[in-house]
Amino acid sequence: MLRQAFWHSHPLLRAPLDRWQERNALLKDGILALTLTLLAFVPTLSNLGAQIGDLPERPASALSVGLVLAQSLPLAVRRRWPAACLAVVAGAFAVHQALGFATTFASLGLYLALYSAGAHQVRFRHGLVITASAGYAVLAVVLNHLGSPLSIPDYLAFSLALAAAWLVGSTVRTRRTEEAERRRLAAEAATATERARIARELHDVVTHHVTAMVVQADAAQFLLTSAPDRAGEGLTAVSDTGRRALTELRYLLGVLEATGESASANRAPALGRVEDLVEQARRSGQPVEFSEQGERPAQNVDVELAAYRVVQEALTNAMKYAAGKPTRVLLRRGDEHIEVEVTTDGPTVAPVTRKPGPAGGRGLAGLRARVRMLGGELEAGPRPEGGFEVRATIPSKPPQE
Repeated sequence: MLRQAFWHSHPLLRAPLDRWQERNALLKDGILALTLTLLAFVPTLSNLGAQIGDLPERPASALSVGLVLAQSLPLAVRRRWPAACLAVVAGAFAVHQALGFATTFASLGLYLALYSAGAHQVRFRHGLVITASAGYAVLAVVLNHLGSPLSIPDYLAFSLALAAAWLVGSTVRTRRTEEAERRRLAAEAATATERARIARELHDVVTHHVTAMVVQADAAQFLLTSAPDRAGEGLTAVSDTGRRALTELRYLLGVLEATGESASANRAPALGRVEDLVEQARRSGQPVEFSEQGERPAQNVDVELAAYRVVQEALTNAMKYAAGKPTRVLLRRGDEHIEVEVTTDGPTVAPVTRKPGPAGGRGLAGLRARVRMLGGELEAGPRPEGGFEVRATIPSKPPQE
């Protein structure tokens, strides 16, 4: 979704699509104008069209043919230059009626020009309405002066038909604008959601692994002076942790660089790899007990990743705020839920968490939002007997499934 939103919002990427749509629209309008022109010279359709004035009919001439063409051919640019199209078509219609030439099918171009102006004109819309209304009033006066038998109600009825064509186009324009705004807001929301998700993933990966590497490096430095023969184990742990961090960062980069397909789920940290987190914490000097209950069925990748991140964040906080204190990790797997419990002994000092912000939150706050998106709940806080506890209940199947 992030890539789709970027495609639809970036002007350089949209330019080829816009040019193709413009050429396609010109082609369709050209076909419409040509069709209307040809139909205007079909005798059986001569009585169909817009007509006002009822003046004595004049015989056809080169001038009448030119006026017929002027009422149909400008429709080829009705979307590109709607105001100019309306001006030419309306002017030709007015002269055609004032001179008393026979009605043709091309006169319907006036309704199409009004609709197009209402639907596609962007600037000076109110001015165009006033100008068109004034022009129609002048036409009514001229026709009356030339001896038209029509009365004021007749002119008003014809004006309502013209106004209806404009209003239909204006309604279409309003709905199109609302739909474009809805899509823009949806794209922005999707972009913000994706950015927040990536920010949470980066926080979880970087914070956990960097914290572990710092603790392991400190332990290796201590061993260099107290037990040099064991210092190599600490350095090996730092190296392994760094490689694990690079693997997860490559996964995130793969998600960002994917072109249309989702990154393969088996590259994401899975619930079955919680043991790796426990072993990493133990290498950092954190005494961790790990136990699991229930079968290990195939789970949704988002559920697995959320449970993995709960354990990861809890162990990170344990190493930061209760280094060296006994920690217990418990996984309970059921048919409907996965329960994760991580408890740490020691003083009841709560990890520092930030309130969720535009980027979606950090630490436990962001983790709580992630779990709630899957329909679960996360609780974190001091234990009455001392220490800190993180408990999460996550449905095996997210709500969207």
